[in-house]
Amino acid sequence: MTENLAASIGALQEMIQEARIVAGFTGAGISTESGVPDFRSADSPWMRNKPIPFQHFVQSADARREAWRRKFVMDDLYRDARPSRGHHGIASLVGSGRMPAVITQNIDGLHQASGLSGEQVIELHGNGTYATCLSCGRRHELDWIRRHFEATGDPPDCVDCGGVLKSATISFGQAMPEGPMRRAQKLMASCDLCLVVGSSLVVYPAAAFPAFAKENGARLVIVNREPTPLDSMADLVIHAEIGSVLSAFVP
Repeated sequence: MTENLAASIGALQEMIQEARIVAGFTGAGISTESGVPDFRSADSPWMRNKPIPFQHFVQSADARREAWRRKFVMDDLYRDARPSRGHHGIASLVGSGRMPAVITQNIDGLHQASGLSGEQVIELHGNGTYATCLSCGRRHELDWIRRHFEATGDPPDCVDCGGVLKSATISFGQAMPEGPMRRAQKLMASCDLCLVVGSSLVVYPAAAFPAFAKENGARLVIVNREPTPLDSMADLVIHAEIGSVLSAFVP
C-alpha cells in the first residue's frame, strides 16, 4: 500500500468516526472483484447479452424468450460469485450501526450474501436472483423457471394468476421502484456522510442521490478505480481497488 493510499484510508476512517449517519451507495465496481462483469467495459459480456427493453419484453413473446435466454447466459458467467472484500467492508459498517443501510445499483444479491438483511439493502435496480409476476407480484424462483424454459423453450406463467414472469430487475424503460426510491431519498436526506463505492455515477436517476446528499450538507466520499462526474464536488476521492480500501473496515 502506498503512503498516499494509507493516508486516504486514514482520512476516510476519521470521517466515518465523526459521522452520525453514513449512507452507503454502491455500484458495479464493488462486485467486479467477485467476478461479476460490469456493464460498460468494452469487452463486457453484457454488451453481447444486452437486457431487453421493458416495452419489448411486455409486448412480444419472442422478446421474452430471448430475454430469458440472455438472462441464463449471464447467470452462468457469475454463478459462483461470492461477496468481495468491499461487500464485507460495507457489511461491517452496517453492523457497527453507523450505516443504517446501503443503497445499491447492483442486482446480484451479494450485499445480502455478505450478511445484510433485505431491510439493510435498498435496491434501486431490483434483484436478479429471483423473478416476479408483472401482474400480481408473486415471487418465483429461477431454478424452476429455468427447468421449464430449457424443457419447453418458453418461460412459464405465474402459478397464481397466469401472468408474465420477469426477472425482478428494473429494465430499460421500466419505472423505478417507488419504495426503494423513497427509502434512498430519506437516507440521503438524513445522512451527514455519503460513501460512494464502485459507481461510475452516470446512470440516472440513481446517480442523483449522492449529489443530493452533498447539496443537503453531507460530506461526500467517492471510492472508485476511475474518475466520476462528481469527483470535483467530493470531500475525498480515492482512486484505488475497492477491496484494498474497504478491507480496512473489516474486523
